[in-house]
Amino acid sequence: MLFEFLQDGEGSEEELDNNYKKALYSIEELELKKMLNNEEDHLNAIVNINAGAGGTESQDWAEMLMRMYLRWGERNNYTTKILDIQEGEGAGIKSASIEFEGDNTYGYIKGENGVHRLVRLSPFDANHKRHTSFASVYAYPVVDDNIDIEINPADLSWDTFRSSGPGGQNVNKVESAVRVRHAPSGIIVECQETRSQSQNREKALTMLKSQLYEMELRKQREKIDEMESSKKKIEWGSQIRNYVFHPYKMVKDLRTGVETSNVQDVMDGDLNQFIKAYLIEFA
Repeated sequence: MLFEFLQDGEGSEEELDNNYKKALYSIEELELKKMLNNEEDHLNAIVNINAGAGGTESQDWAEMLMRMYLRWGERNNYTTKILDIQEGEGAGIKSASIEFEGDNTYGYIKGENGVHRLVRLSPFDANHKRHTSFASVYAYPVVDDNIDIEINPADLSWDTFRSSGPGGQNVNKVESAVRVRHAPSGIIVECQETRSQSQNREKALTMLKSQLYEMELRKQREKIDEMESSKKKIEWGSQIRNYVFHPYKMVKDLRTGVETSNVQDVMDGDLNQFIKAYLIEFA
């Protein structure tokens, strides 16, 4: 229709081009949603970020990744909550847990699992030398009321501690933060989202159930992968993406080969090009 208007002199090339891009984007989104056919893909997600060895350098990198994923959530109209954060020594963070709420959240972010590597001129090095830092990202689905995960209370041990973070009347005064250990799996979950210890306990149990559910999903996938040897296998702990700030600028996904020199946009949450490529190749 727009093309006909353009021929009749009633439309502009710019209008035609903009509508073509919108239509192409809508088609791509529909194709991607068709790939999200696992039962857990529609669930919300929790992303854990952990700094690797290297002290301040890696802790600063972990905080940069946390900001990147929060910005990705904003760009895609997801609701985000920081459930737990462990501040670094001097700068950055040791770890963080972020919840993402929205349509097909886990389906889109599941491909971020793995080790992320940064190469840059260090702002913490007096000689301004180039440093390499690592941080790991682990995404898992948030179980809902339709998924039954049974936990024996006898398998749980609870600790309370004072919440940490920059400022706030409740910080370091009230033991509202909680830590739960699940003996059979060895999983440890911490939560300091609110000032209420009971609410943090409830949230910690949800986080624990989610991780137990994801463990079962991984076991099922491993069985399927053994039978489908033609598919590439993505192992937790493998390096998946390089972020190079110096001597040149590049972000490259080592699984799909997708790369860009626009490092700033990526760090501002422009991750969909990597996410789409992962889903196309591995979904």
